[in-house]
Amino acid sequence: MNFRFPKSEKLKSKKTIELLFTKGKSLTKYPVKVFYFPSENAKITQAAFAVPKRNFKSAVDRNRIKRQLREVYRLQKHLLKNEGELKFALFFLYIGKEKLPYSTIETSLKAVINKI
Repeated sequence: MNFRFPKSEKLKSKKTIELLFTKGKSLTKYPVKVFYFPSENAKITQAAFAVPKRNFKSAVDRNRIKRQLREVYRLQKHLLKNEGELKFALFFLYIGKEKLPYSTIETSLKAVINKI
């Protein structure tokens, strides 16, 4: 099992992100909201992570939360591969107003990934 999160799996395309917000669906499990869009023409599942500056003024706090989100996703992304050929564009948004422990983020992200 490959637990890497290479550059090719990072969602960076503005068109895909725009499509994700307009036509995609969303799931919420506090403190994480995920927008997802199944794309047939994608070669691999891609993910992006965001923490709003409005809730966390300090870049140090935002970056720490994004690192935690990426780490949980990296360890749990194998749960998405049970669909076969269906690939997703994913956008994880941290909606909490305070820094929460890693274990809380981990349980909510696992629940969201399992729902997808």
